[in-house]
Amino acid sequence: MSADQTPIVEAHNISKYFGGVIALKDVSMELRRGEVMCLLGDNGAGKSTLIKILSGVYPPDEGEYLVEGKVVHFASPRDALEHGIATVYQDLAMIPLMSITRNFFLGSEPTQGRGLFNRFDIRRADAIVRQELLNMGIDIRDPAQPVGTLSGGERQSVAIARAVYFGAKVLILDEPTSALGVKQAGVVLRYIAQARMRGIAVILITHNPHHAYPIGDRFTILKRGRSLGTFTKAELSRNDMIQMMSGGEELEDLERELREFREQANPRPAEASPQEELSEFGEEWG
Repeated sequence: MSADQTPIVEAHNISKYFGGVIALKDVSMELRRGEVMCLLGDNGAGKSTLIKILSGVYPPDEGEYLVEGKVVHFASPRDALEHGIATVYQDLAMIPLMSITRNFFLGSEPTQGRGLFNRFDIRRADAIVRQELLNMGIDIRDPAQPVGTLSGGERQSVAIARAVYFGAKVLILDEPTSALGVKQAGVVLRYIAQARMRGIAVILITHNPHHAYPIGDRFTILKRGRSLGTFTKAELSRNDMIQMMSGGEELEDLERELREFREQANPRPAEASPQEELSEFGEEWG
């Protein structure tokens, strides 16, 4: 297998336990360069636990984790970053009152001068921020403006551009569209596409199949800590994805229960005529 074909990230039969709770059991997935892998599942499916293992927060209790074909044992998120794996969490780790540039370089500021005269090189930093955001298709008004003045989608794009600039080979995005409206979610999905075009591998964690399906190349679905499999669009329709995530039988049971409850709460006469039904409808809505 060539270097380009070798998955950049592989998880083989990963399991994680918290006391008697099985958070993950025998979960496997792989990710290649320039690919968007969508990790889907309802709340409690195990998505957060899996990405914390991939990003170095938790060690797996069982299974193997490989990066670029080599087994790794991360002791911290810094170990993951050194291997090019960057995670953007929902809170984005940004300070709203600080400028876009300051947030972009937080803790890694370019400097000029030496010794006592060493200081933050703001002109260089602003130029880098403008260029990196332009590379992602983002044209900001002023890099000095507070990051808190940006929309949710724009803040997500800054976080993505920051991770790419600092050498991310793998970008893990934790529910980046969960708190966004339709338009802003579309903005973030376009920036994810930009990252893919630059050869970066992306893991998009979401519980929203309508956001995952347009951007994803492959889809791994988790349910109650176990993998239901990995699929391409040719193998899985959007409706099938929704059924797998939610559980078709569970939805049917819920619909039946709600229908029975409604019938018990509002019993109808056994032999209601059409006129009586129309009269009742008019009383309810007139």
